[in-house]
Amino acid sequence: MAETKHPFIPYSRDEYSAEEMIERSKSFYDWADTRRSVRDFESTPVPKEVMENIIMTASTAPSGAHKQPWTFCLISNADLKAKLRALAEEEEKKSYGGRMSDVWLKDLEPLGTDWVKEFIDIAPWIVIVMKRPYELNEDGTKHQNYYVNESVGLAAGFLLMAIHNAGLVALTHTPSPMNFIAKALGRPENERPFLLIPVGYAAKNAEVPDLARKTKEQVIEYYEE
Repeated sequence: MAETKHPFIPYSRDEYSAEEMIERSKSFYDWADTRRSVRDFESTPVPKEVMENIIMTASTAPSGAHKQPWTFCLISNADLKAKLRALAEEEEKKSYGGRMSDVWLKDLEPLGTDWVKEFIDIAPWIVIVMKRPYELNEDGTKHQNYYVNESVGLAAGFLLMAIHNAGLVALTHTPSPMNFIAKALGRPENERPFLLIPVGYAAKNAEVPDLARKTKEQVIEYYEE
């Protein structure tokens, strides 16, 4: 039987003049352009409430059929972080030692990355973004979710900007394969690891590659009257 239709409510929000929109969009872009992936963290604690607010911001992302097919595992336990680091480094060592193609390794070389992932131990929080391809009903049957990768990808983007807004830094880490994460956390069968994200303050001596992002001419194709 079809589910009851959601009740609908009036929607309204602030609107701005063209001049204000240009100023607001430019200032937001300038601010967003300062976000960087950081690998050097301080161990300084970050309040749990901050992390909860960040995650709930991520959970405002749109999703297919409003299924919200995500779980955010929020980890500060030192023993569990150490376990995850050891497991991640085991997989990453295999990747850097032969799984990755020569072209892939050459593309990574300018970034200075390797299989050592000390940031998992150091950052005060690790967020594991899990995707849920389906839901498990109480009777054990499955209910499909839709556009899962797209939905969880959007939520991860919201998450990164919320982290940036809080004055913190993050890194998107994708050890491959990632099945060890679900096992280490004892997650249910309908959850798959999507991203491992350390979150915290940037180390005082943190450095990032001097990269240039693509210009608007490189990323925008116009179809105008």
